[in-house]
Amino acid sequence: MSNHKLRTIFLYQEYFQDFYLKQKQKVKDKILWTFRLIETIEHVPEDYLKHLSGTDGLYEIRVQQGSDIYRIFCFFDEGKLVVLANGFQKKSQKTPKSEIDKAIKIKSEYEKEK
Repeated sequence: MSNHKLRTIFLYQEYFQDFYLKQKQKVKDKILWTFRLIETIEHVPEDYLKHLSGTDGLYEIRVQQGSDIYRIFCFFDEGKLVVLANGFQKKSQKTPKSEIDKAIKIKSEYEKEK
């Protein structure tokens, strides 16, 4: 994996940090590993980054640590910047609508401030 960054991950407000700080070290390591992957590889596999269907440009970063599954919502800014919104641990097949709504709110907040 090259260290040349194709994308830069940008933390917007405290949303992601609040989630991140609550995680166990192993989970934090896996999250950071996944971020590095997203920043440095040209075509990120859907296992790690997937567009949320039915949304306007909302993506989820998918992190799996053991049997635990985590999702971190993000969106692009001018194609390059991955702006991180909220994250949560996934407990069921379906992503909770409340989490998606929260991410959409964060995204429009970000766009308004620009």
